[in-house]
Amino acid sequence: MNCWELYETEGHNVISIRGTRDKPLSWMANFHAAMIPAIGTLKLTDSLTYDYRFANNPRAGVHVGWAVSCGFLVGDITVKIKEQYAKGVRDFIIFGHSQGAAIAFLMTAQLKYYQTNGTLPEDIQFKTYCSAAPKPGNLYFSYDYEASTQIGWSLTVVNGADWVPELPVTIQSTEDFNLTNPFNNIHEMIKKRPLLERPIMEFVYSELTKYNRKAVKRYQTYLGKFVSKAIAKEVQGFEDPTYMHSNYYVRCGTAVILNPDADYYTHFPDDDKKILVHHNLKAYLYLLEKLKL
Repeated sequence: MNCWELYETEGHNVISIRGTRDKPLSWMANFHAAMIPAIGTLKLTDSLTYDYRFANNPRAGVHVGWAVSCGFLVGDITVKIKEQYAKGVRDFIIFGHSQGAAIAFLMTAQLKYYQTNGTLPEDIQFKTYCSAAPKPGNLYFSYDYEASTQIGWSLTVVNGADWVPELPVTIQSTEDFNLTNPFNNIHEMIKKRPLLERPIMEFVYSELTKYNRKAVKRYQTYLGKFVSKAIAKEVQGFEDPTYMHSNYYVRCGTAVILNPDADYYTHFPDDDKKILVHHNLKAYLYLLEKLKL
């Protein structure tokens, strides 16, 4: 269900990645929201295996559904970039809205890696524009991505009333912190406390942390393994990947925030029956025209 278009303009090309379609398989890419390592291999079909690399940090993780979507598109896109490069094109804009934006983040990361391993020429410049983008991966992916695209080479436009950029649901546990952190030695620290304080502190620490870990496992089960089984029924040869024990999703890219005002809500009022009222392009364009730079 994932498609893309190439627009040829004077001086540069635009790679536009389509968002979610009103089809079950397209929505599965969104609901397939468990996290996988940002470096690995995906068995997509009987005849297609995708060796991917979205970050260099070994702790980086990404949304599995959008990684799969990227895998179905990246081969075709890479071939077309090479063809355009042979015609003299050196500048490419990558654009996506909603699901297309999430894929655009990963596509940009993958194409930039291809520049380091010789698959694509190093003198190509990519600039990425995402709108209404959900969260594509964890903090370590975001760090890696933003370091490689900083100083304005990846912009993400967000309508402050839109619920899609708030997804996927984020669950942070103590395992998601940097390796040097106070939780690594928490039990040793508790042992140094007075004897009567120790069981209380151990109990409180357990109560504050165990439910997050259990929630991550549930997300892996329901939005990982269960969705994978449904996809495998539709995509011959698709294999369930190995998941990370994390659901710590964060926003990515240099943010351009479109804050709705009272006038905006007269044109786009909240409506429980129209859940995409703040997510569609009309709402974004309306706010964009009012943006003062």
